[in-house]
Amino acid sequence: MSENHWDEREKNRNEAEEALARVRSESKGREWQLLEKVVSGIYVEQRRARRWGIFFKGLTFLYLFALLGLFFVGNQLGESDKAVEVHTAVIEVAGPIAADEDASADNLVGSLREAFDEPKAKAVVLRINSPGGSPVQAGYVYDEIKRLRALHPEKKVYAVIADMGASGAYYIAAAADEIYADKASLVGSIGVTASGFGFVELMDKLGVERRIYTAGEHKAFLDPFSPANEREGRLWQEVLNTTHRQFIEQVRQGRGERLTPDDRLFSGLVWTGEQALELGLVDGLGSTSYVARELVGHEKLVEYMPKRQPWQEIVDRLGASFGKALATELGISNSNGIRLQ
Repeated sequence: MSENHWDEREKNRNEAEEALARVRSESKGREWQLLEKVVSGIYVEQRRARRWGIFFKGLTFLYLFALLGLFFVGNQLGESDKAVEVHTAVIEVAGPIAADEDASADNLVGSLREAFDEPKAKAVVLRINSPGGSPVQAGYVYDEIKRLRALHPEKKVYAVIADMGASGAYYIAAAADEIYADKASLVGSIGVTASGFGFVELMDKLGVERRIYTAGEHKAFLDPFSPANEREGRLWQEVLNTTHRQFIEQVRQGRGERLTPDDRLFSGLVWTGEQALELGLVDGLGSTSYVARELVGHEKLVEYMPKRQPWQEIVDRLGASFGKALATELGISNSNGIRLQ
């Protein structure tokens, strides 16, 4: 083989190696460019996400500050209304009447005292929309209305029933000087109820043994996993009858001779406003505005609500009351076992 031939082969090999080196270099450059683009894209996305995060956090803080502002402004406006103009005071009795509800005795009694102490409030209207609740809470409010009426004989109390004024709600209404309702309102339900369940047979089928230890013969008489006892049932019925009698006495004391003699009046039945008028359970048909305009003579209405802390308003507005409502629906909220119903 000649020397020229070897030189040519060496030359071709060098050219091939140079070409391969160029290809590798170009490939490596494209990989780095692609990697740079990916890293740059990630960085841009992170910056964008950070900006949106700051934006939404800012909106959240603005929302909270706006709620606080509305709360304080609302309080100031309410106070100025009470201080400046003659008006009719309105107190809401809405929802279940229980210690842990808005219509608790503590809330209602505080509002009543404020309304009676305000000289520019010429009358007090209880705006009622409630199915009833605890006889203890209703009794507290009833007694306080009677006490305040005696201290301020010049200031009349009206109860106005909206959709419903039943059971414990009517108990409270009976303390007013006069009661008004719409012709289709549901009024009355003067009775007492206490309910539960019995799971004895179900436990027998499942092979579950109940073990309960008490000190006191009847301490566990309401236990749903123990058999019903006839004697204990009679004792419990006496408790309900006593509560019912107390309810009837308070209604009779509040309504007096306006009640029409009727055996069904205290049977737990509910009546329309029109029927209630015939039975003497209400004094007339009309709304809160009607009472303020035609009877009190001061059409301006000012609501007297319990003062709440700003954080309570914010929590409620943000939906924390959902858990409370759910607990009530499931029957696991703290409430009196006996209900006026």
